[in-house]
Amino acid sequence: MAPNITTSPAANDCPAKNPEEEPIQKVQEYKLQIVWRNVLLFAYLHLAAVYGAYLMIFEAKWFTVAWTILLYYTSALGITAGAHRLWSHRAYKARLPLKILLAFCNTISFQNHIFEWARDHRVHHKFSETDADPHDARRGFFFSHVGWLLCRKHPNVKEKGKVIDLSDLYADSVVMFQKRHYLILMPLACFIMPTMVPMYFWNETFLCSWFVATMFRYAFVLNMTWLVNSAAHMWGNKPYDMTINPSENLGVALGAAGEGWHNYHHVFPWDYKAAELGNYRANFTTGFIDFMSRIGMAYDLKTVPKEVIDKRCARTGDGTRQLWGWGDKDLTKEEINDAVIVDHFKTN
Repeated sequence: MAPNITTSPAANDCPAKNPEEEPIQKVQEYKLQIVWRNVLLFAYLHLAAVYGAYLMIFEAKWFTVAWTILLYYTSALGITAGAHRLWSHRAYKARLPLKILLAFCNTISFQNHIFEWARDHRVHHKFSETDADPHDARRGFFFSHVGWLLCRKHPNVKEKGKVIDLSDLYADSVVMFQKRHYLILMPLACFIMPTMVPMYFWNETFLCSWFVATMFRYAFVLNMTWLVNSAAHMWGNKPYDMTINPSENLGVALGAAGEGWHNYHHVFPWDYKAAELGNYRANFTTGFIDFMSRIGMAYDLKTVPKEVIDKRCARTGDGTRQLWGWGDKDLTKEEINDAVIVDHFKTN
């Protein structure tokens, strides 16, 4: 997800009452309407990011580069561990200090406040690859990547959004505080703070501070998030369900802090890992949540038993599920017989 400047919070808020009892009204025929203000803003952002990349390589101080990387991981966690796995899918629970931290990180990322991000993402899962999907991948890579932010939403997005239960978000004081004060908090966290810190603490120039730590970092985080909506819905294996578009994409997982294992995620959206992987190499977010769990800040982590995954793969997968290692039940006898076992310390 990303900032949708075409909409106002008041116009998009769904009622706190349960809307599933209300009939969905027939919507008018959709006609594409480009929002030129958004086109100009995103054009400037990406031109500024290109200049920022140049400054980062040739002029920026190493402290500024390190600061930019730190901001990338910080803002990424605000989306992946916060808006996505915690608030959109309720895949785990967080204590108040962790909620506040994730809300702060989310504000740095500027991809709309948590309430709107979670609402749109629930609609995306409920009505994936339909007219009600905010970034419907059937409309091509460009649309699902950024084009959906350059035009008015399809009416079905708003209509179907009314059937999504948002009562937990309304009841969350951290979510609602951020929502109420977003227009003040967001500029401070996303633009002013990232620019001022390098200038104040290590005498970085304004140009490097603005174009590297702010513009380049912001554009990079946005595009990594957008790749989950575009590339991970188009390219990759489908070991869990070959009948849906979301796919397992290692490149996206590396760039988006573990969010590229998308075939698994759409099959088991309540799993806090958003993947079946047993390590953190391509799932930085899972490592963060596990660490928070060990220090008592995250709890009720939900995951899927291996036998359930096995049954789903056998029933709907495309057969590309990878072996986990030696001893896997799918390891063939030929592979076992051909294996070479080395023991350098064995004596005759």
